Amino acid sequence: MDTASYWTKSVSLPRFKKISKDCAVDVVIVGAGITGVTAAYLFKKAGCTVALLERGRCGGFDTANTTAHLTCVTDTRLHELVKKFGKNISQLVWDAGRAAIDQIFSNIQAEKIACDFKWVPGYLHAAIDGGQKDDHATLREDAHLANELGFPAEWLESAPLVNREGVQFPHQAKFHPLKYLSALLRAIPGKGSYVFEKSEAGEISGKPTTVKSGKYKIKCSFVFLATHTPLMGKTNLASATLFQTKLFLYTSYAIGAKIPAGSAPEASFWDTAKPYHYLRIDRQRGNDYAIFGGEDHKTGQSDNPGKAYDRLEKTLKQLFPSAKVDARWSGQVIETPDGLPYIGESATRQFVATGFGGNGMTFGTLGAMMAVDAFHKRKNPWAKLFDIHRKEIVRTAWDYLRENKDYPYYLLRDWMGKAEGKSLRSLARNQGKILELDGHKVAAFRDEHGKVSLRSPVCTHLGCIVRWNDAEKTWDCPCHGSRFAATGEVLSGPAEEPLGEAGLPKK
Repeated sequence: MDTASYWTKSVSLPRFKKISKDCAVDVVIVGAGITGVTAAYLFKKAGCTVALLERGRCGGFDTANTTAHLTCVTDTRLHELVKKFGKNISQLVWDAGRAAIDQIFSNIQAEKIACDFKWVPGYLHAAIDGGQKDDHATLREDAHLANELGFPAEWLESAPLVNREGVQFPHQAKFHPLKYLSALLRAIPGKGSYVFEKSEAGEISGKPTTVKSGKYKIKCSFVFLATHTPLMGKTNLASATLFQTKLFLYTSYAIGAKIPAGSAPEASFWDTAKPYHYLRIDRQRGNDYAIFGGEDHKTGQSDNPGKAYDRLEKTLKQLFPSAKVDARWSGQVIETPDGLPYIGESATRQFVATGFGGNGMTFGTLGAMMAVDAFHKRKNPWAKLFDIHRKEIVRTAWDYLRENKDYPYYLLRDWMGKAEGKSLRSLARNQGKILELDGHKVAAFRDEHGKVSLRSPVCTHLGCIVRWNDAEKTWDCPCHGSRFAATGEVLSGPAEEPLGEAGLPKK
């Protein structure tokens, strides 16, 4: 199954060289997704020199797999935010999304970026497959609270397309994320600033701060760890590990499909299902295009991830019976115990931003904005609210325990569990299995040409056994969500090291 996203199929990003010399800059940024690229652009625009390090290709492993909704409407429903935090904080959270959209629009205007940006309405509506019992009351409450807090909203007895009760939020937006990042990337190099691809960040230490990448060193006065799950960096192991246990990684799926022109309003949609579905409609020449997502589950904890695409297609065809699906992909979202992102310093002059949930485009952009303020030691209205050292309110303690109960369960179950075979003959092409060879469990993969790769199945984060994801051809950790390529390389953290050697005796 081809699982390249619609975005990666429709644009080519600029290429950059691997780091090949020592250098010195004001700021080193690790990770070239929406957060890191935006930060590098804003730092450069503010007069700083930057070095943007990306271990793969720019565009980000997860940014390239987004559905690119730009909205101040958060995953956590507004009435739930108000119940948990009160009206003032809830307003501040939604203001963060609005500020981020304004920053994206400002960048587009400044660089004259053709990235299909468009202001569109957003619709929150009752579930496509049947509403929740309290939808009527909570949707009305969301509309009332939004207006009270200064965000225009209108309750609708029947939202367009879905014909279900809902709320319209005007002046939301959408864009092509990789066309946008492509333009920002081109504006970064030069005048003492750099973009390096295939350049993984290693040890971060010393005064002045030094970031190693291979055999080369970059000196700086500020580091921004803009990876999906922050690297340890200058933080000690215990603190970094504790912080990572507060990040809950989920896999979310999306499909792209051609639909009849004019069959739906050009807008964004989200329903009240748990997990919720999300949809955006784009106008194209000769037809419209629907990008539809959902079916979230904790990474590594689905026995058949490919079935998620079948369920999405079935649900989409309830809305568009003639939809022709031509793209399927998945990405990760990171949740936190209290539903708010973590953005701030994890160590002196070391900044992180993560835990964006389904609002990665906006909170990622906000993280970049806040990093620039932190570097210049300017006050920021969201600094205390999103501080990574904040004390979550007591009622989130149960969520924290519930999410992390998986760790001992999967650690014990998969270590004690049986292998899927004892011979490489059971391994088909383009397939991965946990096999027992010569008394050792190994993560075995046979590529399309018949070449076999054998790696240790032990996740290099905290020692769980990885599981094969047949839909994406990856090894996924069910404990804390790390993902590895079929041949063992890290695709996304919290793991920082590739899967180890298989450990088989030499013959």
